[in-house]
Amino acid sequence: MGSLNTLRQLIRDLRSQRLRTFLTTFGIVWGTIAVSLLLAFGEGLHHQMIKNAAGLGNGLVIAWPSSTSIPFEGMGRGREVHLDESDMLLLKQRSREIDALSSEYREWLILQQGSKRLSVDVSGVHPSYGEMRNVIPRAGGRFINPIDQRLKRRVAFLGNELAETLFGASDPVGQIIRIHASPFTIIGVMQPKIQQSSYSGRDKEKVIIPATTMQMLAGQKYLENFIFTARDIGRTQQASDEVLTILAEKHRFDSQDEEALMLWDTSEQAQFLNTFMFAFRLFVGIVGILTLVVGGIGVSNIMNVVVEERTREIGIKMALGAKPGSVLRQFMLETLVITGVGGLLGLGIAFGICSAVPALGFTDVIGVPTVSSVVAGTTALLLGLIGLVAGFFPARSAAAMDPVVAMKT
Repeated sequence: MGSLNTLRQLIRDLRSQRLRTFLTTFGIVWGTIAVSLLLAFGEGLHHQMIKNAAGLGNGLVIAWPSSTSIPFEGMGRGREVHLDESDMLLLKQRSREIDALSSEYREWLILQQGSKRLSVDVSGVHPSYGEMRNVIPRAGGRFINPIDQRLKRRVAFLGNELAETLFGASDPVGQIIRIHASPFTIIGVMQPKIQQSSYSGRDKEKVIIPATTMQMLAGQKYLENFIFTARDIGRTQQASDEVLTILAEKHRFDSQDEEALMLWDTSEQAQFLNTFMFAFRLFVGIVGILTLVVGGIGVSNIMNVVVEERTREIGIKMALGAKPGSVLRQFMLETLVITGVGGLLGLGIAFGICSAVPALGFTDVIGVPTVSSVVAGTTALLLGLIGLVAGFFPARSAAAMDPVVAMKT
């Protein structure tokens, strides 16, 4: 019964001060929206940046043989380092850190399809290349496989934009094209992907064929570059060091010579991205928390005003037998209700905004903002703490009043 009376009193008090209640609630709503959206957009941006970086590959290392820059065992600098398939086999046999490996042969060749004739970037690779580079075939097609490699088949995998240029909206799988005057059967087309970095052009514009076929077609003995991934992405540096050691021993160059075999470790970019986004999300989180704190200060100020205006009412209640604890609970409940309602409205609006963003077409840049359970839970916890602190001091002042003094005010 007491709780019901307290609730009725709460509703009467809030209705009697509609404007003040609205402004106080609005402050909490605004703070909640700010916190939720800042964290949600930070989360979406982080995932999108990871997705964009993954267009090149996950934990990928690209290696280019070049020329020595350090004298070694009586031999001068400037010796060219040439690698071939025997080096790839050696790495597969001796390396304990490498998970997947593929050589890459590249050449600009003439492609003919009907009356269309254009120069395209053709890469000859191993079957493992597709998974390492996130080159995924569309439904109905496939990537090159070990049989294609072993039999030196004339099969071609097309980038999605090149396929559209050649065939428009029709399915090119099974069609015949000519590369360097030789007929090739199209076995697959790449699924569209976001690729913001590359080392030899965008995959969407390439033709990929088996490495053995490329060697036969273009007469290439030495590879252009090779790529590899570590068994554990956290040990990519150890895998790179191992590759340098194995190849330096065979080709007689200093394993510390960074120019003899130049390596690009893309996992370092991912580590930097994670560190940067952690700092960014921490920053926007602090900004959002401060925004909520400002809203909480507004609630506390309003409740102090309410206590002053209702001093006589509080004195009468206490004179009629109301205990300080009940007065304290009444004002705390009022504060928590305002904070809770404002928080729920703020979270609802934030969810609505995040749901509407994908329709605007900006997700390729900013990602999909997500009010995750962690974001919602963190916001709710902050609101609860702010509500308790904001309401406690005004409520304590009200509960500590002398009934006689309060009734005379």
